[in-house]
Amino acid sequence: MSTHRRGPDDRRLSPERLRSHQWYGTEGQLRTWSHNARMRQLGYEAEEYEGRPVVAVLNTWSDINPCHVHLRERAEAVKRGVWQAGGFPLEFPVSTLSETYQKPTPMLYRNLLAMETEELLRSYPVDAAVLLGGCDKSTPALLMGAASADVPAIFVPAGPMLPGHWRGETLGSGTDMWKYWDEHRAGNLTDCELRELQGGLARSPGHCMTMGTASTMTAAAEALGMTLPGASSIQAVDSAHERMAAASGRRAVDLAWTALKPSEILTPEAFEDAVTTVLGLGGSTNAVIHLIAMAGRAGVPLTLDDFDRVARTVPVLANVRPGGQTYLMEDFHFAGGLPAFLSRITDLLHLERPTVNGRFGEQVEGVEVHNDDVIRTRTNPVAAEGGVAVLRGNLCPDGAVIKHIAAEPRLLKHTGTAVVFDDYRAMQRTINDPELGITADSVLVLRGSGPKGGPGMPEYGMLPIPDHLLKQGVRDMVRLSDARMSGTSYGACVLHIAPESHVGGPLALVRSGDTITLDVSARSLQLNVSDEELERRKAEWTPPVERHQRGYGVLYDEQITQADTGCDFAFLARPGTVPDPYAS
Repeated sequence: MSTHRRGPDDRRLSPERLRSHQWYGTEGQLRTWSHNARMRQLGYEAEEYEGRPVVAVLNTWSDINPCHVHLRERAEAVKRGVWQAGGFPLEFPVSTLSETYQKPTPMLYRNLLAMETEELLRSYPVDAAVLLGGCDKSTPALLMGAASADVPAIFVPAGPMLPGHWRGETLGSGTDMWKYWDEHRAGNLTDCELRELQGGLARSPGHCMTMGTASTMTAAAEALGMTLPGASSIQAVDSAHERMAAASGRRAVDLAWTALKPSEILTPEAFEDAVTTVLGLGGSTNAVIHLIAMAGRAGVPLTLDDFDRVARTVPVLANVRPGGQTYLMEDFHFAGGLPAFLSRITDLLHLERPTVNGRFGEQVEGVEVHNDDVIRTRTNPVAAEGGVAVLRGNLCPDGAVIKHIAAEPRLLKHTGTAVVFDDYRAMQRTINDPELGITADSVLVLRGSGPKGGPGMPEYGMLPIPDHLLKQGVRDMVRLSDARMSGTSYGACVLHIAPESHVGGPLALVRSGDTITLDVSARSLQLNVSDEELERRKAEWTPPVERHQRGYGVLYDEQITQADTGCDFAFLARPGTVPDPYAS
């Protein structure tokens, strides 16, 4: 994977204009003398770093994060590349956001990692940064922080894991977990078979190898122009991944010399191309929240309406689970990866904009698709329009989303009777209760699971289908919530209902027995209750007691915004500047 310098030679900085020169190079200053003394304490001689770009390697590695467990080695490859290009690398351990283990959800901590990233880059002698991540929330968090700090940066995606295998079947992490767990609940899979499957589902380091949130967001990072071309789909254990990491380190040194900042890359055109990419991939609904938040940090207006507008113009061409029927990320990569995918929608993209590696259009020039069933042609799409629809109505005045290409078509226009659950644990305890009278036509409603109510908007949106319906062969139902859903999930799940119930949104007013109408083609979600009755219920509604009494949770409760505006912290999302520290 090659890198090259961007822009004219007169853009190249002199060593004295490097940001790190404030710390190490100014003469006659006690602090400068002290900084150099401390570098010797660290074991470095002056010639190792003087006049060289300092490149921060922000590493989200952790022993408990299977998506990132290989990033300790990849950081070494990045540093090798930095040294090769004449830079000076410094590794910074930052928060690891593990979708697998962190409770109630790593979404609660996305903004914390973004804050950490921003303040580390601002407060240390850093000329450029390499950001290592990939598990769902780490990609947007790192890029949000880098955008706010506006220090030259390049992103290294963690890469998808190997495909799963079990008894001759190829398994997709997450997607097949949901599928086979339901088969077990339906009595079609024994305990022994389930245990055997458990050993074949996730076979290597790396994030989910479906087009879940992780693959969607790393693809978005590549489409934004923040990675090397083709980086987002290289499997975590492939030797090409280590080579990409080293190449990214070399490229970071060039970014430092030319001072190419995220603010020059993360433009309105870049975000429109990222939205186009996500929708054409049939990507995760979580990307809607993350891209809106990322755009906000870059000062770019991006709304739910932009997603719906773009969705009507771009077909789904990636036949990758769960939106597609067959393939996984390894197949997508060897079909040509994101550059090959983008080569089929060039008329929808802004090809002249800058990226960390040059002009955006350069990464699709001369690229071929090697498997037309994995990356479909425009005449044979997976779906005729983008994979996410934005809904409006009296139940979601500020919007909601549905990944309709992953739902059974019969449910895309549906009216049913609501069965309401006030929180996730209550739903788990009672979902199989015959007294609830749940039928295949019911609309399952979960509230209290939004940004504040969750807290953190957990991935509760794929509500379980009751056991008795699974045994009858039912595999999809209309389900509504103010929660999110794993990008590996599927089904007729309406998500991100805004405003959430916890702040008194209309979802808080729904009662079991009400009827609800979903009409995806009309982009409508309607609670069939009169305005007068809703006003009466609103007057009777009592706000829930806040959970957090101290600590980070209090800051979160005070500052978190709603799903339609990206779930960022209000004080981080607002416009304004932060002064660069004067170090000398």
